[in-house]
Amino acid sequence: MVGGRATVYGRDNQLPDSTNHGRTARGHTGETRRGTAPAAQIQQRSNAVATADIPEDLNYTAEHEWVRADTETMLRVGITDFAQDALGDIVFVTLPQPGAEIQAGEPCGELESTKSVSDVYAPVSGTVTAVNGALDANPELVNSDPYGEGWMFEVEASGPEALDALLDAAGYRAVSEK
Repeated sequence: MVGGRATVYGRDNQLPDSTNHGRTARGHTGETRRGTAPAAQIQQRSNAVATADIPEDLNYTAEHEWVRADTETMLRVGITDFAQDALGDIVFVTLPQPGAEIQAGEPCGELESTKSVSDVYAPVSGTVTAVNGALDANPELVNSDPYGEGWMFEVEASGPEALDALLDAAGYRAVSEK
């Protein structure tokens, strides 16, 4: 979910190492962790994909977002079970505002956990139509129900071809196991 640098999970599916560097997390002493993990930790996370819940009816990004199509262009977005598990306890969520234009592959929000701060990437280009206001008071919904009550935002995609660039469940599983 963070491009160009490794985080709890990201474009390169790396995990943080045990050092603390990066920006300070809200409400926490010290700094959040960003970096790379020893190979054993990476392998442990790769093995976690096999047991993670990956619903067959969703589309996915390699950055661990899921997309549920309500219509050809109305989409609901969240993060995967694998992602929420890698992040740990979510304590704060920043989402794009309704009406905001988002671009596929670009950061559009942040998730803060007890481990790190990670960007949420737009899975498609379009206009944000709604955000999950329940996450303001209950960010832990991302952990407890990532494919249900823990959804993040809804977007009207620029066109029906937006889903073509996303992965199906088998494709996501294959990318995540690398």
